[in-house]
Amino acid sequence: MKTKSRKVRLKDVCDRITVGHVGSMKDEYVAEGISFLRSQNIHPFRLNLADIKFVTPEFHAKLKKSALKPGDVAVVRTGYPGTACVIPKSLPVSNCSDLVIISPNETELDSGYLAAVFNSSWGVATVGGNLVGAAQQHFNVGAAKEMEINLPDLPTQRKIAGILSAYDDLIENNLRRIKILEELAQSLYREWFVHFRFPGHESARFIDSSLGRMPKGWEVRKILDFADVIYGFSFKANRFNTAGEGIPVVRIRNIQDGQSETYTEEEGDPKHRIKNGDILVGMDGDFHMTIWSGGDAWQNQRVAKFRPKGAMGNYLLFLTLEKPIHYFDSTITGTTVAHLGDSHIKTIEFASPPESLMREASDLFEPMAQEQLNLRRRNQTLRRTRDLLLPKLLKIL
Repeated sequence: MKTKSRKVRLKDVCDRITVGHVGSMKDEYVAEGISFLRSQNIHPFRLNLADIKFVTPEFHAKLKKSALKPGDVAVVRTGYPGTACVIPKSLPVSNCSDLVIISPNETELDSGYLAAVFNSSWGVATVGGNLVGAAQQHFNVGAAKEMEINLPDLPTQRKIAGILSAYDDLIENNLRRIKILEELAQSLYREWFVHFRFPGHESARFIDSSLGRMPKGWEVRKILDFADVIYGFSFKANRFNTAGEGIPVVRIRNIQDGQSETYTEEEGDPKHRIKNGDILVGMDGDFHMTIWSGGDAWQNQRVAKFRPKGAMGNYLLFLTLEKPIHYFDSTITGTTVAHLGDSHIKTIEFASPPESLMREASDLFEPMAQEQLNLRRRNQTLRRTRDLLLPKLLKIL
C-alpha cells in the first residue's frame, strides 16, 4: 500500500540552506586541524575521508556560514551535482568548500531520507534540470530552497532511511576491511623494501647506491624494466552515454570510484581494454591510483595503465609505484592543472631485490590484493541492489 505523502519545498522543512565557502583556498590548508570537505569527499550516502583537507581553527571561525554539524546534508554543486550524504556524528566539527549545506528541521524531515531523495534517479534528474551558470553549471542555494519533494510522515521517512543504511553499514564494514588489508600490505612493503628487514636480512651486507644504502645483490632498476605502461585513447565524448549502451569508459574521475557509468559503443584498440586488477593512474589534476575492480572497460585519454612483467607481481608493482606517484602529485604543478607525463614515469627507479625474493614478496602480497578486489566487487553489488531498491522505497518512479 502506497504511503500517503505531501509535496513540500525544502525551504519550508529545513532550518538552514546555505552554501559552503566559495573562493580560493590557496595557502589555507594545513597538516592538521578542522576537517575541510570538498565535492570529492561527498559520495552517494557516504562521506569519503580519503584525501581530506584541514584548516586552522581560526580560519574555521571566519567561515561560520559554511560550518557543518552532524545531521546536516551536504550536496555537491558541480561535477556530480546532487550527490549527497549526511554528516556523521563521528565528524562533530567541520567546514566545507562549494557544497550546498542543508540542515533539516528534525520534526519534519529526516536527514537520511533527504540524502536518499537527492541520490535517487529522480533527485539526480531534478537537480540536473535546475543547474545555473554559463561557464560552469552548478546547483545553487536558490534552486535547493525551491526544490519540491514528496514527504511521507516522519516514521516512514526513518524506516526508509533505516533500510538503506543497512546496506551502507555493510559497505562501510567492507571498506574498513579493505583499509586494514591496505595498511598491512603497506607495512610489510616498508619492512622488506624500505627498511630492508626481509627474510634473511640478518646476514645481508650493505653497499652504497644512487638511492642510498641497500643490500648487496639488490640493484637500482627502472620501474619500466618490470612493468608495461599503456596510455589511454581519445574516445569521442559526443558518443558517450549513460544508458548502458556499449562498454564503460574509465576517465580520470572514475579512478577513485572504481566504477564508471559512462558508456560508449565506439571501438578502440584491444590494448586500451581494462580488466579487473589493472593498475590505473590519473595523469591530470590529482594523480589518483587504484587497482581497478569495475569490470571490463575502455581506457580513456590521460589515464595510465600499468601491468607487471617478469617476477614482479601486480600488487607489488602497485606498492612500488605509490611513493613516486605521490611524490609527483605533490611536486608537479601547472598553470591551470598539473600533468603527469611519460617523461616523469620513465624516471621512476627503485631498489630491486634478487628475483627469488621478488617472487616471494609477490606470493605474499597477491592474496591480499585478491581479497581487496573481492570486497570491492561485493560493495559494487551492494550499491547496485541499494540503488534498485531506492526508487521503490521512495515511490517516486
